[in-house]
Amino acid sequence: MNILIFGAAGEVGRRAVAEAVARGHKVAAVVRRPEQVAMFSDDVACRVANIQPDDVPASLMKGYDLVISALRPPEGQEALLVDLTRAIITAAASAKVRLLIVGGAASLRLPGKETTVLTEPGFLPEELLPIATACQEQYELFEAMKADDWAYQTPPAMLLPGERTGDYRRGRDEMLTDDEGVSQISMEDFAVALIDEAELGLHKGQRYTVAY
Repeated sequence: MNILIFGAAGEVGRRAVAEAVARGHKVAAVVRRPEQVAMFSDDVACRVANIQPDDVPASLMKGYDLVISALRPPEGQEALLVDLTRAIITAAASAKVRLLIVGGAASLRLPGKETTVLTEPGFLPEELLPIATACQEQYELFEAMKADDWAYQTPPAMLLPGERTGDYRRGRDEMLTDDEGVSQISMEDFAVALIDEAELGLHKGQRYTVAY
């Protein structure tokens, strides 16, 4: 499979690159700055492009089987996420390429409740509200514009650096927790789930979540 990954220098993006390469896929990594190219092995085709909402040409996606968008805006510019996602969605549709979006947990319902990660009082620390709000709006945009060959993968409450186990569970609209009520997954296993979806296409046109 020939995969293009936006946000490839980020925490999730670079793990997705590594997982895809390890499985034998051909990967192109889109990074913002030239110095970020050095973090990838020679078998990764790097493309330097400071992606902006008004400059995501469909031609950039031509020839790929799948585009993964793991973009995250800098702190203080969280609102850019929605416009960036809209531009990626529009370009992918024009290029007629499958799209897999890395979202946030904000829109997931809490187990046994009608409130979500974002709307439950006190669930999120104050400093996370800007990016959580942007992720909620990103999900609403996906729902409004989605097509059968797009999917939207959301993490659980905690997404942390860790180890690759290859084990995880899938869910849909409710935040997944383990037997102790903990909602988490390592970034490495989150990337495993991303590439599993790339290969299997189990959630076309859907939002889904993964966790231990």
